[in-house]
Amino acid sequence: MSQVNLVHVTKRFGKVTAVNDLNLEIREGECFSFLGPSGCGKTTTLRMLAGFEDLDEGEVIVGNKIFSSSSKKIYVSPEKRNFAMVFQAFAVWPHLNVYNNVAFPLKHRRLSRTEISERVERALLYTSLSKVKESYPNELSGGQQQRIALARAIALNPTVMLLDEPLSNLDPKLREEMRFEIKDLQKRFGLTIVFVTHDQAEAMAISDRMLVMSEGVAQQVDTPMNIYNHPTNKFVCGFIGLSNFIPALIKDGQVITEADPEAGVITTQIPSEIKARRVTLACRPSEIDFVSEGGVRGVIKRLAYLGEIIDYRVQVGSSEIRLQKLRRRGVLQEGATCFLKFNRLHWYEEQEA
Repeated sequence: MSQVNLVHVTKRFGKVTAVNDLNLEIREGECFSFLGPSGCGKTTTLRMLAGFEDLDEGEVIVGNKIFSSSSKKIYVSPEKRNFAMVFQAFAVWPHLNVYNNVAFPLKHRRLSRTEISERVERALLYTSLSKVKESYPNELSGGQQQRIALARAIALNPTVMLLDEPLSNLDPKLREEMRFEIKDLQKRFGLTIVFVTHDQAEAMAISDRMLVMSEGVAQQVDTPMNIYNHPTNKFVCGFIGLSNFIPALIKDGQVITEADPEAGVITTQIPSEIKARRVTLACRPSEIDFVSEGGVRGVIKRLAYLGEIIDYRVQVGSSEIRLQKLRRRGVLQEGATCFLKFNRLHWYEEQEA
């Protein structure tokens, strides 16, 4: 069931359109991520949802209630939206212990002492903070301080939990641990989470669905797997995961590299919808194989050992192609001639020069 709807939402700052005609549906109980490079409009969108920014055009609807509408002159203030927000900074009060940090907003809402205690104890239990509830933030790790913010949000029993780059101040190991903890909390409490990040691995790991944005415009909304396997355009293909972009020419039913037309045939399987003579082919590093004959000829320029994976850079004419293979399958050396087979390709037509 739909819980949050953004309808033709637009936000401008002077002459800059930060968010341009965004239409989005977020379902009840899902973890939905906004993903994109810095300045793409994802945090502005979150702030409009939270009520920290008003809209220039469009509507924000939660359940059956309009929270913001430019045309109808409706604006519900942030404190009346029953949202909880977790920021990039840990945002804990240093003079309060863990228990009182979590209890503070509940006291502000004038809940009974019994209800505050029940909510806080439950939130501390499920964020693994019960044993340190008498401790102060400066006595805790960064991960524990971020758990305080999560516990405080859970204790509010929010309609929607908004997370704005909440893990970016943590070290890589803690960041990975917290991804799974947030996902577990979502499932345990049935939370609807809107998660803003520029880290694609983070979004892929935590999201049920996600929005990829660029320059204020929605590029694709789908599950992480579908976005990775079926990117809707060249931007999404390049932003999500690793990709090679290979300029190519179609000639006599064969596709050859523009960088070295004599290097060999990439493929003869040309999609029926492709009409242009010049194309860009996109391929993931894991979707290319070394073959003993046939394929596209190249020279191994360099390689790097990444644990069980070897990361190769292969020179084909003036282009460099990246592929990754398991180390146990053998190692080719720098300077060796090799032949490449492309197992999966994404096609983008180009204009003639």
